[in-house]
Amino acid sequence: MSAGGCGAAGGPGGSDATQVVASSYPLAFVVERVAAERIGSGDVALENLVPPGADSHDLELSPQQVAGLGAADLVVHLGGLQPAVDSALEQDPPEHLVDTERLADLGADPHFWLDPVRMVEVTREVAEELAHVDPDGADSYASAAADLEEDLRALDAEYAEALAGCAGATLVTSHEAFGYLADRYGLEQLGITGIDPHVEPSPARLREVVRTVSGRGVETVFFEAAAGEGVAAALADDLGVRTGVLHPIERVGGDAEDADYLGLMESNLAALRDGLACGA
Repeated sequence: MSAGGCGAAGGPGGSDATQVVASSYPLAFVVERVAAERIGSGDVALENLVPPGADSHDLELSPQQVAGLGAADLVVHLGGLQPAVDSALEQDPPEHLVDTERLADLGADPHFWLDPVRMVEVTREVAEELAHVDPDGADSYASAAADLEEDLRALDAEYAEALAGCAGATLVTSHEAFGYLADRYGLEQLGITGIDPHVEPSPARLREVVRTVSGRGVETVFFEAAAGEGVAAALADDLGVRTGVLHPIERVGGDAEDADYLGLMESNLAALRDGLACGA
């Protein structure tokens, strides 16, 4: 697949290439799109610190990766998501850093990339910083960034049109990873668990979800494929509603998965269209 598969040792450029490190898949996707031409020519080498199919939150760095962060020409990161990366960057700051933490402003939820409009901002920042680091590629970065922005704007418009009749609809998810998507398109997210999917829901939380599903005509309980159906399926079965799958676009690049960010967002939209209780 795409950016999720870029590795440290196997980067496309040699020692003279501009070395770029991204600390998670969504950020690597942006870099790969913006720098596609320069990556293809060997002038840029991209490393995604998160291996294909791995969880961004639990990332631990090898000594080689720690050294690579300090030596990189550009690091694209989301501060607060991965303590190991935060610590490494604090100890040995790279010369150029794009930190997207300001875009993750909904409390403890880091999943800002599920809002395509916020990804437009990342695209612009990455293109600008790449042009500073590698002026020879400035025109290429600007052109590719414009193309990606067009794709992201089109995705946003598609979501807005498809979900226009869903304003106020309740989005019941296995955990609260979809707040930015819900906020952008007028949905109300209710997670069976909170931000941390590893915390078991309390009896009070389960009662709240049951009341909401029963009282608001919720038709679908969504879960994440990587985590399995778990409590979401049991709850849906008890209440006689369906289950659906949404992708938080974190664990990307598994054996059976070949879609990129845009493809996964399209899959999420299809699931929402099918599963939400809202008008046409």
